Amino acid sequence: MYDVIIIGGGPAGASAAIYTARGNLKTLVIDKAPGTGALALTHKIANYPGVEGELSGKELLDKMRRQAESFGAEFIQTTISAVDVEDEEKAVFTAHGTFEAKAVIVATGAKGRNRMLPGEEELLGRGVSTCATCDGAFYEGKHVAVIGDTEEALEEAHALTKFTDKITFLVPRADLQGVEGTPELPNTEIKFRTRPLEIIGNSSVEGLRLRTAEGNEEVLSVDGVFVFLSGSKPGTDFLDGQVPLDDEGFMILDEFMQSSVPGVFGAGEVRKTPVKQAVVAAADGAIAAMAVDRYINKRSKVVPQYK
Repeated sequence: MYDVIIIGGGPAGASAAIYTARGNLKTLVIDKAPGTGALALTHKIANYPGVEGELSGKELLDKMRRQAESFGAEFIQTTISAVDVEDEEKAVFTAHGTFEAKAVIVATGAKGRNRMLPGEEELLGRGVSTCATCDGAFYEGKHVAVIGDTEEALEEAHALTKFTDKITFLVPRADLQGVEGTPELPNTEIKFRTRPLEIIGNSSVEGLRLRTAEGNEEVLSVDGVFVFLSGSKPGTDFLDGQVPLDDEGFMILDEFMQSSVPGVFGAGEVRKTPVKQAVVAAADGAIAAMAVDRYINKRSKVVPQYK
């Protein structure tokens, strides 16, 4: 019997584990694929608070996990088949057996789209990115392509205008979902009804093959490709109706990351966050961890950790 089981070992889950383990709560982190999360696949990070210079997402994540382990958190790699969180004692069923805890934090992040562009996965972190705020500074004075069909894609393109020399914004649809009219961005050419076909490059991005609105195929020479196509879905399917979710599958949480089911919390991209950043997910994990401490120890309020 653990005090808390954290499902997911990304920045939200690892941060939560640091706080729960340091708070003397017996902590288990279950992560099915430690090297394949969004942070682990990020090639360069230069804006994480307190970390000077550049490092890879995997290096940052390894630091978080080692810190959690230094406080006593246990990490295991296995696949979850189901959970039972409706009773006071929560059960998590995995390929390595059943684990029980007094509380559960769901930090499974968001799944990618069902179909990626050819070349997208191979060049992820080597010219392909899904975060303008994270990687925009690496494209100072360069030409990049933005692929997207939502208001989120527009916001990301706007963030890139601070750094890049030119942006070619490819919108597969006739319009941007949630956006009225045709937006104007500096140094940006927006191409509607333009479909990306393949990201080209060997060790790094060299170009983008696309089909124009007229039906012609062209190759666009670019230094980077930022992909913000709709389809990212929170990894909450395994909750199987036991915890309230919104229409898109995001957990419905209060300000302390607690669901309406006692003892069940969420953190990171399983909730509808305004921005997707490792530091935001880590902050969610810290809040959820301190809320778990309050829940397990039956405190009237959350007690921050200062030392």
